[in-house]
Amino acid sequence: MSDRRGPGYGEPNWEMIGRWFELPPDEDTPFWAVNLMKYRERADYGDDGDQGRTGREADDAYTPYGPLAEIGAMIAFAGDVVDQRGADPTWDRIGIVRYPHRAGFFAMQQRDDFKDQHVHKEAGMAATIVMSCLPVEGAPLTATPEDGTVVLRVRRFAGGAPADEALPDGVTPLSRFAVEGVIVGDARTWDEVRFDHVAEGADAGPLLDLAGAEEGFAIVVAPTAPFDRLVESVATADEAPKREA
Repeated sequence: MSDRRGPGYGEPNWEMIGRWFELPPDEDTPFWAVNLMKYRERADYGDDGDQGRTGREADDAYTPYGPLAEIGAMIAFAGDVVDQRGADPTWDRIGIVRYPHRAGFFAMQQRDDFKDQHVHKEAGMAATIVMSCLPVEGAPLTATPEDGTVVLRVRRFAGGAPADEALPDGVTPLSRFAVEGVIVGDARTWDEVRFDHVAEGADAGPLLDLAGAEEGFAIVVAPTAPFDRLVESVATADEAPKREA
């Protein structure tokens, strides 16, 4: 890949992207792109100023519903950050998309309707980490309970991710993912992403403490309706469109 140019909000992982291009169709299975997003206070459209938008409003204008639907992707989760512990920066929003395969991800980048909208993401996003993730275990629920809170943990371990861990009373795992690699971000690497539901009145402290992690984020998220389909996205992954040989 010559003349590699990345977005202004993060550095692409060209090594992993190069491996993706070499994947045979039968190995190119669904993956979950977990997006941690931090917005500019005001959007930056260069010579056109902020066009009257905050960074968040610019990102709202970007969200590529049409292109995602055309390639068979699914918006699995979106939510606003309510509280955060751990590493910097402090994120504003979380978004997760289940892509049917890497070929579909690349195809979307080439679509004119996607390119037309991407200018808004460039204008609104101060920084982002986008991780390619794969489920480690099936989700035990059919839907996220309405009460309580959702806690997202992104962690790197000195000796690799533990096989299992005891959760406090009132905490139910929603989904657990192994991080294949960072698609766009900074120089940091991560081992796992976990989503847990904390029942109303239960103690979320042990999750927020990030015990055992070398570095990480513990984020309390308020899901945005109707994009609270994380459990469903894992349970129905076999129904995602297959890559053509």
